[in-house]
Amino acid sequence: MDIRSLRDLDVEGRRVLVRADFNVPFEDGRITDDTRIRATMPTIDALRARRAKVILMSHLGRPRGQVRDDLRLEPVARRLEELLGSPVQYARDVVGPEAHAMAGGLQPGDVGLLENLRFDPREEQNDPVFSRELASLAECYVNDAFGTAHRAHASTVGVTESLPSAAGLLMEREIQALSRVLDHPEHPYALILGGAKVSDKVGVIEHLLDRVNLILVGGGMANTFLKARGMSVGRSLVEDDKLDVARTSLERAEKLGVRFIVPVDVVVAEELSAEASRRVVSADQVGEQDAIYDVGPESVRLFAQALAPARMIVWNGPMGVFEVAPFAAGTRGVAQAVARSDAFTLVGGGDSVAAVEQLGVADQISHISTGGGATLEFLEGKVLPGVAALAKQEGTGADA
Repeated sequence: MDIRSLRDLDVEGRRVLVRADFNVPFEDGRITDDTRIRATMPTIDALRARRAKVILMSHLGRPRGQVRDDLRLEPVARRLEELLGSPVQYARDVVGPEAHAMAGGLQPGDVGLLENLRFDPREEQNDPVFSRELASLAECYVNDAFGTAHRAHASTVGVTESLPSAAGLLMEREIQALSRVLDHPEHPYALILGGAKVSDKVGVIEHLLDRVNLILVGGGMANTFLKARGMSVGRSLVEDDKLDVARTSLERAEKLGVRFIVPVDVVVAEELSAEASRRVVSADQVGEQDAIYDVGPESVRLFAQALAPARMIVWNGPMGVFEVAPFAAGTRGVAQAVARSDAFTLVGGGDSVAAVEQLGVADQISHISTGGGATLEFLEGKVLPGVAALAKQEGTGADA
């Protein structure tokens, strides 16, 4: 797919509407992780260097069309000011009088931020009138929010009908990296999947199975594969309605010559608690009252050994209940193995990314994806609406 780049747009002195992903975590009114804000700084800097008038927009949380003071974007505006070292104008509405006054008053190199897009219910409806109202604020549009590219919303799709549009630098990097692991596999190629459910990742398995040489499975979804192989998983999370899906994946992998590795040992406890008594057992020795909350140390060694010769690694999802410290060792161990690799490595998914960042090895990963659902859908081979809307179409008003 031929995507228009920011470099293709004439932005000199023009108002540019930028869809960013500032859906950042808060605690007591303070931003606790500004990774997503920092991720779009290169695009903002590039626009300012070309004397554009930058109008940023984003959603935050799930206000469901209602104005909520706890989900206003003002703290984001203040953090942007710190990162930019210059003022950021903030409008307390989306397409109302304040927004128009702010947009109209910007000078070349200035930056403004609209209020939370999802305060208006028409955003998630991709309402054409709302899309045109957003577009009326600017002369060009740039989408730098890969994390929302799988949503056909007004700010990701509708607005492109009215404005010359292009991908921001972050969006461009995401598309290039994910396209590389889909279209230009390097072998040996390893896929690491974790997280709670097989149902969340089965599309990725199906789409990549004939591309990869090795699949490693951990997290809650591994329990379903263990049970599909006839093992008892006690009181562990398991998707009984996906056992046939798991068996089919295992059988197809065997036919294709793909090595499919599940945990050989696991960390179990009778309850999910940092204080709970826990122990490491063989994957085929899980008791009736046990629940699996992490992969064991032997599994981590096996996974690391299997990954050593890889030339390409894709990892999505934790190996255990990463947010509870006693059950985080498996995820950390896999993170270390991926970071040590000389392969092209792509990491996506909140806990996977958190693991490499907490270990201080994020700079050893080739590409860290900012998308959650968008990353998974791209790896499943789906066309993302927000990406498709940026595809070049000669002769259209949006490509003028």
